[in-house]
Order: sequence, then structure tokens, then C-alpha cells
Amino acid sequence: MSAVALAKPLMRGLLAKRLRFHLAVAFTLAFSVAGAFKFAVCDSRKRAYADFYKRYDAMKEFEAMREAGIFESVKPKKGSK
Repeated sequence: MSAVALAKPLMRGLLAKRLRFHLAVAFTLAFSVAGAFKFAVCDSRKRAYADFYKRYDAMKEFEAMREAGIFESVKPKKGSK
């Protein structure tokens, strides 16, 4: 039986070395996920709101709600209902 000497693990600076690696990976993943979310969700949502308000007529919508009797403080126009 021969005695095999195992190398001792390097413990000095191990935390700092592992922390540098894990911080780099964490920041890379965080920025990539944030960028993907911005392009996939935020930009499409902004585009959808812009398209909606291009065609939205507030006065037409108000008149439709007033004719339906939704508002208690606004009377319908004369001649309707």
C-alpha cells in the first residue's frame, strides 16, 4: 500500500474568487433578462397604447356613455330616450 498525498484545497481567497464569478454571472443574467423584458413586453405595450389612442375619440365615447345613462350628473341630450 502506497500512501498517496492529496493536495490540500486552496482556502485562502476562495470566497472572493467564487464571488467574482457568481457576481459576473448574476449581473449578466439580470441585464439580459431586463433587456428581453423591455423589448418583449414594454415596447409592445407602448406600441399598443399608441395605436389605441391614435383611433380613440374621447368625445364620441363620452356621448355614448351619456346616451346609455351611465353618468348620474349628466343628463342625456334632448330628443334621445
